[in-house]
Amino acid sequence: MSVAYVVSDCWTMTRRELAHWARQPVQVLVGLVFPVMMLLMFGYLVGGGRTVDGDYVDYLVPGMLTLTMVFGLEGTMTAVTQDLNKGVIDRFRAMPMTDGAVLVGRAAADMLQSAAGLLVMVGVGYAIGWRASGGAGSTLGALGLLLLLRFAMLWIGIFLALVAGRAELVQAVQILVWPVGFLSNAFASPDSMPGWLGTVVEWNPMSATATAVRELFGNPGGEPGHVMAAVVWPLVLLAVFFPLAVRRFGRLGK
Repeated sequence: MSVAYVVSDCWTMTRRELAHWARQPVQVLVGLVFPVMMLLMFGYLVGGGRTVDGDYVDYLVPGMLTLTMVFGLEGTMTAVTQDLNKGVIDRFRAMPMTDGAVLVGRAAADMLQSAAGLLVMVGVGYAIGWRASGGAGSTLGALGLLLLLRFAMLWIGIFLALVAGRAELVQAVQILVWPVGFLSNAFASPDSMPGWLGTVVEWNPMSATATAVRELFGNPGGEPGHVMAAVVWPLVLLAVFFPLAVRRFGRLGK
């Protein structure tokens, strides 16, 4: 099978997912607006009493950008489980199509939406006074780390959706995503937490990314040496869940 054939199949599945955006604009809009509401709420309401070195908004925005890359996992799971329940994936598997093209199409469309959401959040951050002072190269590096984390979380969602097989189980995963997201340094420094909790927070892969992007953005809370951890953690997650998702997909219907 030629590379061009594989790319063509994957692009066809990506365009299928993108076509859903035109038919479901409200769902896409909600996905973009919800993180903005979270940012404004924590920036102007909850965050008023937070104490960090420097402006709290400069500390908060990188954390919220990181959290946004984790939230939305249920959207990926819902889309995959709906295709499973409707028999769409079974029909695609019966066609002369590259194995896994459906998953790659889902992943590519999700990454495009995540990139759009990231740009919206950056724009809102600038509007409320946040600034990235680390330089253009460092800023692009920070955005790359955020999208790398999103890509890893995406494949976790695809695998869990293939295992669950039913859309109603997505809520159970969503309940777990929130504690994991908040059990990080997105909103507060581990130094302000009890010792055992601060240790747990520091070992959260989200915290590694948040600290690294703060460093690259030149914001409070950034510490040298976390960029490597922000690269390694997502790669480890990908190394585990990408093959699991592909294997699970290959076993559907068997």
